[in-house]
Amino acid sequence: MKLATLKDGSRDGLLIVVSRDLATAQVADGIAPTLQRVLDDWDFYAPQLQEVYEALNHGRGRHSFAFDPRECMAPLPRAYQWADGSAYVNHVELVRKARGAEMPPEFWTDPLMYQGGSDDLLGPCDDVVCASEDFGIDFEAEVAVVTSDVPMGASRERALASIRLLMLVNDVSLRNLIPAELAKGFGFFQSKPATAFSPVAVTPDELGDAWRDAKVHRPLMVQWNGKKFGAPDCGTDMVFDFAQLVAHIARTRNVGAGTIVGSGTISNVDRSKGSACIAERRMLETIEHGAPQTGFMKFHDTVRIEMTDAEGRSIFGAIDQEVVPLATA
Repeated sequence: MKLATLKDGSRDGLLIVVSRDLATAQVADGIAPTLQRVLDDWDFYAPQLQEVYEALNHGRGRHSFAFDPRECMAPLPRAYQWADGSAYVNHVELVRKARGAEMPPEFWTDPLMYQGGSDDLLGPCDDVVCASEDFGIDFEAEVAVVTSDVPMGASRERALASIRLLMLVNDVSLRNLIPAELAKGFGFFQSKPATAFSPVAVTPDELGDAWRDAKVHRPLMVQWNGKKFGAPDCGTDMVFDFAQLVAHIARTRNVGAGTIVGSGTISNVDRSKGSACIAERRMLETIEHGAPQTGFMKFHDTVRIEMTDAEGRSIFGAIDQEVVPLATA
């Protein structure tokens, strides 16, 4: 099924069920007020929501209305935890190669992970607000999963069973702030502003055969200012699958329902697939030409991130954002 959160003036929004074709929706507050409530007791709420979903898909939704992604918050407008990995080691390798650094061998066996801010997550069409273009504004197209409770020390199999939903991600990065922050040895903070998510979160079965081996086997299409930037395949070159990433964060702690775990920037060894962030293109330019040739985003630039099924139908709806200056936000 497909679930979304409608803007209603509150912090956590209003839970809605969305039809498979993303055409219609129905308010689900008679079942549960928010998506977090559903995740807290999935086995109780999910069957009820599934009935609404089936009715919508057969044109029998009660009080259904046209679905508009512009009216959506992030599926989880604020989450207990947003942990982003770097499952595509090719991306990390390119970063290090561009600056002449060796690749530590443990990067291939132990996932990288950082804790992002989860108190202010952006809807799919919310503006990317930034104080200065000089910060090096970049998009990062990713896939993320949302979990139920995961006990400390969970196995890969237990971690896989905890995955309830999937979403698309624009993990906005301020590239020119990153070096100074990392040099302090304490990780990202100011260089990682609010993250945006797709209009709907979908259960893994909605992906059909594209969901296997705890990976999504579909291209993720990225457009910058209306032009194709890349369409790397999410299942290719993913060194750490989502079950491994979830088990990784649960190694030393219990993980609460409603935790979001990201894949990191989608990246393929096959360069004909393009890139999912500007920084990677700049790395490739540096390796080939000695210096980057592509600049970062400017105010009023747009980015669109979307995934379609084998028939070309949008699965999650699109992340469609504009970069705007802080003074006019």
